[in-house]
Amino acid sequence: MRIAVTGASGFCGGVVARLAAESGADVVCLGRRPGPVGEHVFWDAAAGTPDLAGADVVLHLAAAVGDSGPEQEFAAVNVDGTRRLLEAVAGTTPVVWVSSASVYRPGPYPAPVAEDHPTDGQRTAYGRTKAAGERLALAAGAVVLRPRAVYGEGDPHLLPRLRRVVKAGQAWLPGPDVPLSLTAVENLASACLAAHRWPPGAYNIADATPYSRDAAVAAVLGVPVRHVPVRAARTVARTGLVPALTPYAMDQLTDGLVLDTARAHAQGWAPGAGLTTS
Repeated sequence: MRIAVTGASGFCGGVVARLAAESGADVVCLGRRPGPVGEHVFWDAAAGTPDLAGADVVLHLAAAVGDSGPEQEFAAVNVDGTRRLLEAVAGTTPVVWVSSASVYRPGPYPAPVAEDHPTDGQRTAYGRTKAAGERLALAAGAVVLRPRAVYGEGDPHLLPRLRRVVKAGQAWLPGPDVPLSLTAVENLASACLAAHRWPPGAYNIADATPYSRDAAVAAVLGVPVRHVPVRAARTVARTGLVPALTPYAMDQLTDGLVLDTARAHAQGWAPGAGLTTS
């Protein structure tokens, strides 16, 4: 099988490309830079049309990611890049489009969130443009995966952000503790390679069980957790004075988003990796 992986020079895409190669696939990495394995085909997701000739499956992980920035820069990749990729495929090749749980309407969430939860009201350009891009993918009959807070070795986003909350040997988080879903990058990769056989639609992807936020952070950072009153933390977040504490980060840390992954499990997928928090 010839598998095209976009964004393969990035954290998630690189893990997916390596797993695809280990499974025996012929891997083509599309992006501005080469991926870790296989053939490199140049594609600027913000401007050009990808060359997907000969691909049996397309795994689309190229994305503009971040808490802030001009909306048009996110849209150029997450929306317009998606449109160009779907036009190149022209409905002839299965597409697995990697989205994010950031597309869900902000919480708090009193119960696990399933795929029919509203995908509007996002507070960041990233969330809005990922939601717009996945609407295009769903309309084209793609499989859309929605992981939450992907972590693992080489993670350039989540772990560095968490490290910035450590002061004086303690992790300061807006309290109280909440349950939340996280997604090991290995679990996302295994879902990517299986999902081209699934019926079109959206699927939540996360580790087997939710985590205590505080226990997960303490386990990852190796320091005790202390709480900051939520109201005070939100006030600081609005000022922009603490780079690690943005309104988006506040949502991630306080909303208690647990993903209902039953739909993916019904396709025979099961997560194999996870955090040890005790």
